[in-house]
Amino acid sequence: MKFKFDSEQEYQVDAVESVVGLFDGQAFVRNQLTVPNGASFQVVPNRLDLTPDQLLANLQKVQDERGLDQDDKLETLTAKVETLRGEEDIAFPNFSVEMETGTGKTYVYIRTALRLYETYGLRKFIIVVPSVAVREGVKKTLEVTKPHFDKLFGKPPYHNSVYQSADKKKNSASQQVGGFALSDGVEIMVMTIDAFKRDDNVIKQSREGLDPPIYQLQETRPVLILDEPQNMESDLSVSALASLNPICALRYSATHRNAYNVVYRLTPFDAYRQGLVKRIEVASVVQQDNENLPFVRVEELNATKRTVSAKLSVHKLMATGKIQEKPITVRSGDSLVEKTGRAEYEGFVVDEINPGSGFIRFANNQELALGGEQGSDRDAIFEAQIAFTIEEHFRRQRRLKEHGIKVLSLFFIDKVDNYAPDDGKLKLMYVKAFDEIKQRYDEWKDVKAADVQKAYFATKTKKTGETEALDSTGKTKQDDEAFNLIMREKERLLSFDEPVAFVFSHSALREGWDNPNVFQICTMREVGSDTERRQQVGRGVRLPVNQDGDRIQDEQINVLTVIASETYERFVAGLQSEIAQEYGKEGVPPPPPNQRKRKTIKLRKQFLLKPEFKELWEKIKHKTRYSVQIDTAKLVADTVAELDEATISKPRITVSKANIRVDEAEDFFEPIVLSGARTAVDLAGRYPLPNLIEVMESLMENTSPPMRLSRRTLLEVFKRTSKRDEATENPHDFAVTAVNILKSKLADQMVKGIKYEKDGTWFEQSQFSEEIPTWEDYFVPSVETGGVGGTHIYDGVRWDSEGIEKQFVLDLEKRADVRLYIKLPDWFAVDTPIGRYCPDWAVVMDDPANGRENLYLVRETKGTLELGELRPDEKAKIKCGRRHFRDALGVSYKVVTNSSELPDGGV
Repeated sequence: MKFKFDSEQEYQVDAVESVVGLFDGQAFVRNQLTVPNGASFQVVPNRLDLTPDQLLANLQKVQDERGLDQDDKLETLTAKVETLRGEEDIAFPNFSVEMETGTGKTYVYIRTALRLYETYGLRKFIIVVPSVAVREGVKKTLEVTKPHFDKLFGKPPYHNSVYQSADKKKNSASQQVGGFALSDGVEIMVMTIDAFKRDDNVIKQSREGLDPPIYQLQETRPVLILDEPQNMESDLSVSALASLNPICALRYSATHRNAYNVVYRLTPFDAYRQGLVKRIEVASVVQQDNENLPFVRVEELNATKRTVSAKLSVHKLMATGKIQEKPITVRSGDSLVEKTGRAEYEGFVVDEINPGSGFIRFANNQELALGGEQGSDRDAIFEAQIAFTIEEHFRRQRRLKEHGIKVLSLFFIDKVDNYAPDDGKLKLMYVKAFDEIKQRYDEWKDVKAADVQKAYFATKTKKTGETEALDSTGKTKQDDEAFNLIMREKERLLSFDEPVAFVFSHSALREGWDNPNVFQICTMREVGSDTERRQQVGRGVRLPVNQDGDRIQDEQINVLTVIASETYERFVAGLQSEIAQEYGKEGVPPPPPNQRKRKTIKLRKQFLLKPEFKELWEKIKHKTRYSVQIDTAKLVADTVAELDEATISKPRITVSKANIRVDEAEDFFEPIVLSGARTAVDLAGRYPLPNLIEVMESLMENTSPPMRLSRRTLLEVFKRTSKRDEATENPHDFAVTAVNILKSKLADQMVKGIKYEKDGTWFEQSQFSEEIPTWEDYFVPSVETGGVGGTHIYDGVRWDSEGIEKQFVLDLEKRADVRLYIKLPDWFAVDTPIGRYCPDWAVVMDDPANGRENLYLVRETKGTLELGELRPDEKAKIKCGRRHFRDALGVSYKVVTNSSELPDGGV
């Protein structure tokens, strides 16, 4: 099977012609053998006749044609370099082509080189890559595209080579460079940046009195093609690139760190919308309703001059009683019990944070590496991920066999020791799942799991003669060999004659490693750091090919399934975030209202002297205390009755699937649910039973509002409920459910019989801030115009709800019968059994109808007058507010939806 290439792909042609357009006006360079002054060698060089101003004009024209922002200068990189003439400052312009992974950027830049030769006679090109892995991928593409380009360009004098510095044979570098420099045809040389980055590189050494080979390269004035240039941004790398004395650098990547003078852009969203890559769906394999173990994941370890800290993800107790995964920052001595509000973290006190060695240790001797986690049932998640991937593979291969498409599945793991040994747990999980699932698929029943999998790990031979699998880092020869194997044999992997269909590796972040027929990517980790989602997805987004090497354009077929150990919402949000970092503001949803425009609201001190304000304040300033009565027997009975009807979910591993869709109007990914969560692994009963009464007591006191009940009452609830079996299966979920019901029933009793009375204290006028910071977008000015408006005690109002509060303020400012009003500050709060209640507004109005000069009101603004439609806590607080203001203070209190209900409307 041979790969086939389509020369009519419009987006690829546009990318090629954008670069060709940069050199518009350049005269055709004829081959001319020259001897540089003082040199012991000859070269056939490139030549650039255009001035920087002409290049800039061409750049701006190309950018205008492509709908890109126009740059006002050429982006050049400069470094001091040793040359034939001594030390020189070498400056070279840079131009960037942004193309999404899987859309053929290697094909594009090879074709670009041939077009530059065809149009302008430029003939010396050096492709610089960040690693041996990428170098081998480029080499492979050069090989498989040569027949295609020979046909497209009429067999140009086109030769490619790979510079091998590691060989270090005598004169080897000189011979390679000499052949490149003296050729009068198109020469494309592939080099790793490390081959010429250091002073001791072979290419920079003199031999037998001859000039260093790099001097000969410099005199050819090559066009540099930088593949994945974001990995070549260091000062040392820039200096190395300058040492080649290039005419310019053409930078190709999907993930530019610095996009110098962009001439073409194909974003992930463009590629997705145009069907140039596979569509993506995410199968989310996650733990649900299982907060029974203390969960910790180490996200970052940081060191500054003064302190060291760690960023952890933990399960934090929220005010609602729910547990949510949240990031926290800790330092030495911090207690996770205090940080999370959960007694389950007893013993997790930070003992040592060691960024250098990459670990954090707690007082209970638990030690976690960077990226490590504990407290989740990772093995159960691994089992579910592997089983889902295998079944998805079988289903998809059955569908695509008739199309001549072989399906590959790729597993990314973080530790070779989890797979490489015969008893590696992931290997055993794979074999077990394969043998179970294949029984449902006749075409796989006689296939052995070992025969259809291949693991690409580095190995080394020990002194005993045994081979040992290594954790690849991308820095060793063995690591390079592991990656080269899959790239050099792509055609064989794609053939039905090759049984291997499941590929295991551990290094997800290596550019240059992909295969068009990867349809499933299973991303597993145990204690490794998070892998970047874009890099993971990039390994499988290329459009698939059939047995004839033809690209498949069917969007029903072209779907990549990522089996991830996180929710699809988090996966998509992470993917979006990574794109946002790469593209700046492009590729992200619209920002919130313009928060850069700050505004300061100022107190009108003279308003505090007005009789209306003084009278209003005298009426509403008083603080109160409340008393309640509790019927414990009724509380227990009501709680048990509702608890017995509640659903206590079992802890479990679930799988759900969502398709990733690109919004048509905005560059924004969003998940579209394809299937609801189904249980893959039941975790019920796997965990030790805690002291449930202590857990319930802690939840009562540490969730909002904090409440206390005797242990006897809590125990009575547990004794009388029919949910005791569920409590043993999922103790934490039982405790949260029971406590929420208890608090609700307790609040109902307290609010129903609550009584307020003045306690002899009050709020002071001096508590009003002279200035309140806000944003201009959340500000309504209070300006007096013709005796109407300007009646707030500040010169403006900060609103919290555009639909209700903002309109309420705008309406009050237009009413002539409003003498004065206050948006009551947060410190003006009423104590209630279910937490502090902060009323919204105090208003002074004319009241001629009742023969009074002024009417003093306290009003709450809500979207409805039906209190039953409000949240239980909102409704309860309103009832308490009514008792406080109306019964204890004698002030009119109501709920309104708009200002037209003043003074007598509302409830």
